Amino acid sequence: MAEQPRHEPVLVDRILELFDPALADRPAVLVDATLGLGGHSDALLSAYPRLTLIGLDRDPNALALSRERLARHGDRVHFVHTVYDGLPDALSDLGLSRVEGVLFDLGVSSMQLDVADRGFAYSRDSPLDMRMDPTTGPTAADVLNTYSAGELARVLREYGEERFAARIAKAVVAERDREPFTTSARLVELLYDAVPAASRRTGGHPAKRTFQALRIEVNAELDVLRRAIPAALGALAVGGRIVVEAYQSLEDRIVKRAITELAKSTTPPGLPVELPGHGPHLRLLTRGAEVADEKEIEHNPRAQSVRLRAAERIREAS
Repeated sequence: MAEQPRHEPVLVDRILELFDPALADRPAVLVDATLGLGGHSDALLSAYPRLTLIGLDRDPNALALSRERLARHGDRVHFVHTVYDGLPDALSDLGLSRVEGVLFDLGVSSMQLDVADRGFAYSRDSPLDMRMDPTTGPTAADVLNTYSAGELARVLREYGEERFAARIAKAVVAERDREPFTTSARLVELLYDAVPAASRRTGGHPAKRTFQALRIEVNAELDVLRRAIPAALGALAVGGRIVVEAYQSLEDRIVKRAITELAKSTTPPGLPVELPGHGPHLRLLTRGAEVADEKEIEHNPRAQSVRLRAAERIREAS
């Protein structure tokens, strides 16, 4: 068997701490909505011997590797090939309507970054794919070669927060007229030329924002997340908890908005008492977004950009 990609789950001890009141000393069900290589799931299953875990992932390669990693937990694990907004259907298929926990570890996985032919990493030349499910949908090359300059600039600006989106889009269209894009090295070379030298010196690698934007567009990540977080919150039993790890501001904003909205009372301001049925549905478990400390980052560099938010359901969903 080929060597598995290295995988260190981010903030695993904190995640166990946050889920403990909902999972300890009782039968419970938790959905790992972004199973990946199963690092967080392995820790949760080991810590809570009465836990049943439902692992979702759109990447069939990740599911195959996590099956191997989690095999020792036997029939306590159910694997589902789906995007995480497919959570309601996954639960329905298993005869479930409520769960005690939901975990999201968003963004690209270490496995997807480490496997060269997936095209997620700008540090090596590889096919411009970037699909989290490599069996379906358009690739990053399709986006680069078919979108108009205006469409491409919008993707780079909205999903990559790229200041030079219009300049890059114009350069891409001119270059693809000469020869379509197929591999990452040619795109990286174009980005070095298109991004001004002063910005390259202070703004990090010039390809980082463009690669992020293309990956989000190819996988419809933000649209999926906007559906998935409310679906997950709706599936939580009273006392159940959700924990979300985001790695860039666009994701974190969506998560923050969905969670904080349900943590507010809908009683009109100024009334002396809470109106029946108008109290908050959630209790926030983190003060804003938590970040990793220096020790965690040194042990696991992927933790450097993590933003963790968590909440507990305190009232039944309407």
